[in-house]
Amino acid sequence: MGRVAELAGVTVRTLHHYDEIGLVRPSARTAAGYRAYSARDVERLREVLAYRRLGFGLREVAELVGDPSADAVAHLRRLRGLLLERRDRADAMVAAIDRELGARAKGLAVTPEKQLEMLGARLYDAIGGAYTATRRTDPRIAAQILDALGDAQRVLNVGAGTGSYEPADRDVTAVEPSAVMRGQRPAGSAPCVAAAAESLPFEDRSFDVAMAVSTVHHWRDPRAGLREMRRVARRVVVLTFDTDEPGWQDRFWLTRDYLPEFAAVLAGFPPLAKMADAIGARAEPVPVPWDCADGLFEAYWRRPGAYLEERVRRAMSVWTRVGPQAEQRAVRSLGDDLESGRWTERNGDLADLDAADLGLRLLVS
Repeated sequence: MGRVAELAGVTVRTLHHYDEIGLVRPSARTAAGYRAYSARDVERLREVLAYRRLGFGLREVAELVGDPSADAVAHLRRLRGLLLERRDRADAMVAAIDRELGARAKGLAVTPEKQLEMLGARLYDAIGGAYTATRRTDPRIAAQILDALGDAQRVLNVGAGTGSYEPADRDVTAVEPSAVMRGQRPAGSAPCVAAAAESLPFEDRSFDVAMAVSTVHHWRDPRAGLREMRRVARRVVVLTFDTDEPGWQDRFWLTRDYLPEFAAVLAGFPPLAKMADAIGARAEPVPVPWDCADGLFEAYWRRPGAYLEERVRRAMSVWTRVGPQAEQRAVRSLGDDLESGRWTERNGDLADLDAADLGLRLLVS
């Protein structure tokens, strides 16, 4: 244990604590009775320490390393994405600081907007590193998307992220502007082009179908991006959100009771009808299963305690958009209501539902 502690740069006391709480338990003993680490034990310790040094709490680390769907390679990819996200954000801050230093050296006034620029980053670069921890393909949502794709063979996935919902049995080309997201795409996944939805680098009708999943609300100009998809493909399939219905923000208890700021996040989002018109599409409801595997914003509607977990929230762009003050207030209020039983009193009827219509819509042309 002492040798492992020395190599890992931690104390023996830390290793004892990990053993006591079941986080990393040496699987063998030496002839003299000392704890001995196997190669697999050391691999797990490496993962634990890497996540810890990225700021994850012990409980979050236990869930991450205990994920049965993630092997050593998956953990390395996840860690790589987290580190790339930090590197990219640091590089962006350095570049912004250099610009401000240059302006100040010339005696130029620096506006408040420019001063805050050093804290700004592309949204997916800010949240992308957390994606692989909770954002996975849900098979029921995937089945609805696959059915909408029909017999299309040449598929363009716009705003592809880490590759969730990409069909494995088609000729897929991905488009993703974020380096953080591209860096987390699994080995052997579809080739990925660095480009924005509003300016796709492809000839007209290059694909049988263009798809976009839970990404349109991040685009600078959603309708322009949709028209580009329609230009390069014969058909378009888009998973998005409906804000047409009056009182739509009250469909979900989280936005109704704890996060009214959500309405402002989508204030400039095009109406569903206009997005459908842009691509000549019909809209289909996409129910969210109670045990949805994809940790999108609405996924935990029957599992409210999940919204108290930092790692869960970090993979949802909404929390970044509303800001830390609204996030902390919402989480604190929800935690109080869960502890007092008020949440159950208000939402007890949800326990009998297997799926809920929370506004997700599939546009199919």
